[in-house]
Amino acid sequence: PQSIVPYSYAGTMGLVSYASMDRRFFHRLGASLLERTICSSAGGAGIALTLGGSVGMDVENVVDAKLIVIWGSNPIVSNLHFWTRCQEAKRRGAKLICIDPWRNATAQKCHQWIGIRPGTDAAFALAVMHVLVAEQRYDTEYVAKYTLGFEDLKARVAEWTPERAAGICGVDAKTIAAFAREYAAARPAAIRINYGMQRHYGGGMAVRTVSCLPALTGHWRDPAGGIQLGTSGFYGLDHHALERPDLIRGNPRKVNMCAIGDALLEADPPIRALYVYNSNPVAVAPDSAKVARGFARQDLFTVVHDVFLTDTCDYADIVLPATTQLEQFDIHKSYGHLYMLANNPAIAPLGESKPNAEVFRLLAKRMGFTEPCFDDDDETVARQAMNKSHPNMAGLDWETLKEKGWQRLSVPQKWAPFAQGNFPTPSGKCEFYSETAAKMGLDPLPTYTPPIENPQSNPALAARYPLAMISPPARHFLNTTFANLPFALAVDREPRLEIHPDDAAARGIAEGQKVRVFNDRGSVTLTARVTDDARPGVVVAQSIWWKKLSPDGRNANEVTSQALTDMGQGATFYDCLVEVAAVA
Repeated sequence: PQSIVPYSYAGTMGLVSYASMDRRFFHRLGASLLERTICSSAGGAGIALTLGGSVGMDVENVVDAKLIVIWGSNPIVSNLHFWTRCQEAKRRGAKLICIDPWRNATAQKCHQWIGIRPGTDAAFALAVMHVLVAEQRYDTEYVAKYTLGFEDLKARVAEWTPERAAGICGVDAKTIAAFAREYAAARPAAIRINYGMQRHYGGGMAVRTVSCLPALTGHWRDPAGGIQLGTSGFYGLDHHALERPDLIRGNPRKVNMCAIGDALLEADPPIRALYVYNSNPVAVAPDSAKVARGFARQDLFTVVHDVFLTDTCDYADIVLPATTQLEQFDIHKSYGHLYMLANNPAIAPLGESKPNAEVFRLLAKRMGFTEPCFDDDDETVARQAMNKSHPNMAGLDWETLKEKGWQRLSVPQKWAPFAQGNFPTPSGKCEFYSETAAKMGLDPLPTYTPPIENPQSNPALAARYPLAMISPPARHFLNTTFANLPFALAVDREPRLEIHPDDAAARGIAEGQKVRVFNDRGSVTLTARVTDDARPGVVVAQSIWWKKLSPDGRNANEVTSQALTDMGQGATFYDCLVEVAAVA
């Protein structure tokens, strides 16, 4: 059974379609277990070491913030419900600062852009903490009552002067110090971090380190203060009931989805069958040439269940038509707010399309699985998702949710979750020093873990490939979702590479010219956009284009790496050195 591997992620994000009947089926079958880490696992692991879980401020309250820091995020594209609150705060006089290697659409709307080098966020944060401590700009009472390990942190950040961090981050020391003072003085101040920050080797530690800031300054005291990566940790959800891990027999192997290229080519025993749903790995998985070679194996049996004929479908033996959200029941938690959502079907499934859960129910019957859980319909599964014993779920139930469409968790409207500590950590405090990290073999204190592909950590590689490449989603794509739709293609037209004028001039590259982006893993041809929105030494390939809709049949993942993060075993898409050359 372990020769069979499911491959799925968040193409459909409802709890029924994302992680219920499918997990039950593959658990009962005895298939290899997929480590679903391609997006957020490093940041989730990092913030858990500091705060205790994927918890944070309520973004509805940032309208009252005086300073909003948008760090490693582009909410105009990916977080509109937060961005509307930022705009309201801005109208009320708040200052917006964006910290990012790329002056993205959001940064262009902020009062200040701090363009750091990719993967150096932790060094920046350590220097900020240096200033806060050295100049006694921290909240002594909050630190004493609600944090753990301050003296150890104090000793650690003493080494991290703004001057030291400036050499790593590529940001002037005065800018770092000024940011620290402004962040300490603003009452309240909010930080919105996102997953761009954690897509390099040290990504987990970067999120852990930045997450120390609001406890040091006491910004958790106010509903409009604090930090947020996600809010899923506030939900009372019964994942055991949804996924039924008790059905697992024996000790099946684990396959990391970020390294599916190596797994398909090198796993022992080999992968013989692959069932793909909610994902498009031929386009989205890193080190794409290896992924394509793996999918092209003649002895690999591949099934893809999708709405569209994706790049991955081109390698399938069987393609099953999937429903859209308009045709199925589902129940949703959120990435960044505090509402449960019901997904009611608007129409019956078209043609022969079926929801994920229905296909796995049918497969379970044909396989002779007799466990009663395989008879649960979608609404029963939605009911099972809600853990009513959890205090935040008081008063929420599926029938009401189905009728109303949405319900807020049972928390106050003006909620400061950690105003008096009560963090979901082992100590109940914000843990500057983490015994959990120490037991994992990690540094128990915040630190800087550099990218693997970085001029300072790997000068020999940087001599050959001197430009750091990041590949955030294009504005009208959501990774590869929507990337085939006419409206999105009409706007984005062709895959482009943003490159700073100095880097372009040094390579004889002009605006609109075709360029080859390459490293030892592969190459992709893009159209140059010469702009100072990309900081010097950084190139930006907005992604992710379907390969078959790209001029050379490739996308940015030709050059990205299968290396995994320091914690959470996540993807390192933005830990990527390349060279760029003009195409004649």
